[in-house]
Amino acid sequence: MNGAAQYTLDETADGGAQLALSGPFLISSVGAVDHELFRISGPIREIEVSGIDDIDTTGAYVIVRLASDHDARITGASNSLQRVLDAIDRSGNDVDIGPDRPPVWKRVPIEMGEKVYAARSGVYGVVGFFGLIMLGMGNLMRRPRSFPMKALVHQMELVGVAALPIIGLMSFLIGVVIAQQGAVQLEQFGAEALTVNLVGRLTLRELGVLMTAIMVAGRSGSAFAAQIGTMKLTEEVDAMRTIGISPIEVLVIPRILACTFMMVLLGFYASMVAIVGGAVVGQLALGIPFFTFLERIQEVVPTYDLWVGLIKAPVFGLIVALAGCYHGMQVKGNSEEVGRRTTMAVVSAIFAVIVLDAFFAVFFTEIGWG
Repeated sequence: MNGAAQYTLDETADGGAQLALSGPFLISSVGAVDHELFRISGPIREIEVSGIDDIDTTGAYVIVRLASDHDARITGASNSLQRVLDAIDRSGNDVDIGPDRPPVWKRVPIEMGEKVYAARSGVYGVVGFFGLIMLGMGNLMRRPRSFPMKALVHQMELVGVAALPIIGLMSFLIGVVIAQQGAVQLEQFGAEALTVNLVGRLTLRELGVLMTAIMVAGRSGSAFAAQIGTMKLTEEVDAMRTIGISPIEVLVIPRILACTFMMVLLGFYASMVAIVGGAVVGQLALGIPFFTFLERIQEVVPTYDLWVGLIKAPVFGLIVALAGCYHGMQVKGNSEEVGRRTTMAVVSAIFAVIVLDAFFAVFFTEIGWG
């Protein structure tokens, strides 16, 4: 075929093979025979290149590599062709293109240390970010007219009102599950009536607020990170600074306040709906009348259980909003960073909420609210 690299393969007397190459061995033509040449399995003793009429570095690399793989000699090369082949041969080396990988007993501690150091830097960043929020709050308190009230009300609607259906459904099902599973276990001891105690104390004290915080982290915390992160990429945040508007005061503080305040209402709402779910199970499965179940809740659940949930709720809301806004403000580079920071915001918020919930459990037990 004219204009294309060609080859012929002939056997030699010693059981090997002679490979004769011809035609132009250029980047535009060598692709037609490249794969076929490197699929030759038998030993090649000699590569005859006198038939090559044009060559570039790509073609020369194919010939040199083929000769190296088969330990073959190259014959019939003209002076100019030989210079190209020698230059390609000298440019090759056996040095590894990547560093040596340390053994696992070294690699694991090194990676753990890097993670700990990164976490340390993250803690410093969050503390500094919280300090900026405090400064922004101070500025707004000195200038009450500049407070972004419309933004606050809008965020309260998004965080609180818009979340009522999904949080209500989740809480109702949690109440149903707690009552049903609790009744099954308590039935073994003839104490089905204590299902009321289980549902009331568990939802008001722990699961109502905790599950609401996790839902808000996945729903609103991720939205905060994505919204602010996108504004960072499109340079809207920089534009706000340029015209003298503080992004902390306009973007972050309304979200922080809305999430902190609405978590109290959402946590209380979730606990009430969960109790209603437990009362439905009590009516249908345990024979406890619906309103009797609700009246019994008031008798068996101490008031401080309600206060425990209400105290934890704003702290959880602050953590969720702080994580979302912080990671949103850290976005830079490209759109992939938005997704990464959004994921980090949700994961870090849920982790912090669970750790704080464990701390609160120990604290309230120590002060006699156990």
